[in-house]
Amino acid sequence: MEKLLKRVLEYPKTVLVVILLISVAFTAIMKKNTRMETNLDKYMPEQHPAFVYSNQAEEWFDIKDGIIIAIENKDGIYNSGTLQKVKDLTKKLQKMKEIEKTDVTSLYTADNIVGTEDGMDVKAFFKRVPKDSAKLADLREKVRSNEMVFGRIVSTDETVTVIIARIGDDVFSQDFYHRILDISKEYEGPEKVYVAGRPIVEGTMAYLGPRDMKRMVPIVLLVILLVLYLVLRNVKSTLFTLFVVVFSTIWAFGLMAAVNIPIYAVSTMLPVMLIAIGVADGIHLYSHLYMFLKEHPNATRQEAVHDMLHEMWRPVVMTSVTTAVGFISLLTSQVYPIKYFGIFTAFGVMMAMVFSLVFIPATLLVFGLPHLKKKIKTEEDDEDDKTDHLAYRFAEGVLKYKNVIYALTFIVVVISAWGMAKVWINSSFLEKFEKDSDIVLTDSFINSHFGGTSTLNVVLEGKSGDTFKQPAALEAIVEMQDDVVKKLPVVGNSFSLGDYLKRMNKVMHADSERYDAIPDNQDLIAQYLLLYEMSGDPDNLWQVVTEDYKKANVTFQLKSDNSKALNSAIAIIEEYRPKFEQAGIQVNYAGSGYKALVFTDLILEGQITSLILSLLIIVVLLSFMFKKLSIGLIGSVPIVITALIGLA
Repeated sequence: MEKLLKRVLEYPKTVLVVILLISVAFTAIMKKNTRMETNLDKYMPEQHPAFVYSNQAEEWFDIKDGIIIAIENKDGIYNSGTLQKVKDLTKKLQKMKEIEKTDVTSLYTADNIVGTEDGMDVKAFFKRVPKDSAKLADLREKVRSNEMVFGRIVSTDETVTVIIARIGDDVFSQDFYHRILDISKEYEGPEKVYVAGRPIVEGTMAYLGPRDMKRMVPIVLLVILLVLYLVLRNVKSTLFTLFVVVFSTIWAFGLMAAVNIPIYAVSTMLPVMLIAIGVADGIHLYSHLYMFLKEHPNATRQEAVHDMLHEMWRPVVMTSVTTAVGFISLLTSQVYPIKYFGIFTAFGVMMAMVFSLVFIPATLLVFGLPHLKKKIKTEEDDEDDKTDHLAYRFAEGVLKYKNVIYALTFIVVVISAWGMAKVWINSSFLEKFEKDSDIVLTDSFINSHFGGTSTLNVVLEGKSGDTFKQPAALEAIVEMQDDVVKKLPVVGNSFSLGDYLKRMNKVMHADSERYDAIPDNQDLIAQYLLLYEMSGDPDNLWQVVTEDYKKANVTFQLKSDNSKALNSAIAIIEEYRPKFEQAGIQVNYAGSGYKALVFTDLILEGQITSLILSLLIIVVLLSFMFKKLSIGLIGSVPIVITALIGLA
């Protein structure tokens, strides 16, 4: 290794030119190919059974994430001006190429199931915007009497109404995101317009992620620059050490762009990690160089560089390799962003090592050795003596009171282990934003007036067709819905085939509250469903049940997207699994909310596996380096304790 480095450094200018040219090439590739991945479904392992099933269920029921646009009029929405805006905005969204016309739901497009003399009919709440007070009052009463709309599309205080535009995973873009926001703003005044929903969260992350990187990286560079100068006390040494991390960061992102890997949310931490880790090698090299020059003030450039490489290449290589191993172990994770973060951070760390061993020596040979500031001997020696004396006394104290150190370490480990038992991974992407940010406040506003902006889909599968025309199966669904909503304040609402049938049964009995229940006759249920298919838009029905009535989709609306909220809902749903299984019905989960939950579990599993693997590899490396297993095991103890403290 040392011989190879010396051979390479026979042509220092060539080394610098090659590094610079490749860095420029990587920069060009970055500008051309770099993209931010914000579709959270792309973070998931596609072949995982949970995701395969969820994707299949999304096709069965046309499950899509929705953009929620809330229109607030504090004086009430039942006036011609606000209702006209609801109609106009609905029609404008329907005309957008990214949105299917039938995927826009609002008070203007919602179905109103009503009883008639001839049976049942499905009508729109309004086609023309009501102008006089009588017609507005009639519309208000229609909405109030319809449980499928009141509290779902119109808030119970009647000051807010929502328009929900469902979109596919492959249509969202930054341009579309900004157009949605711009269109919504056009309809403000005197009404206030709020925009929320999972796609908006993803779009905001995509917009803020690169912007935050542009702000964060210069700040980190400035801090590192100041620290380096305080440590190295030399402008050239500081700049060349900084170039090491800049080049390693460019190469890492350049390679990522070259192989067409997008930047994920976690990838934004890569520059900061490389900047923090990469400067260490340069500090070690320059520190040794300074000591050598103090002892050999007349040494030539070649002598100083050769001595630095001879003494420091092994520790630099070993520290870099062990660090890279820690990141490479992340390959055990099933989560794509973590895999890629591990690969490219490890690559960046190794490049920082190469640049430290090649670039820094080359700059010394080309631009000369640093000029050390000479101080009065007594002052410098006094400072060194104080530092050495303090370090020596600290080490002496540790050895003298080693039993106390053992006891304190044991206490820290026990407390950390206790804390680890309480660790949970938050699946919420919304909670990654500041609490006072616009998107969080908007989401909170909509959640306070409606069932929730996050969803959990429960998919029920029967053994044969017409399973979900049976009263017992439908009653079990409604019972489960009511139980979850009643027990969990975080669950604001739910929706299923049962809601359709309760509404049909009620309107067929003159809107009597007594009949706001599932009919107890399968033939009657079949008749209601046939009437709806003939009178209304059956596409809406196929979002809650398949055409053979063998599979059903129950949607729960949650006011939070974190894993605790989702798990609490699932815990209650699981209590109904035995009841459904006795009826020959399987219970499964689907949708973006559930996939995010599985995603967090995979992160935790991957982190534990990668930690164990990296620990084993580091033990082997240390044992090989020092040719003694006991040293490898002892060397791993600080890593284990640090990991425990970090997880606690």
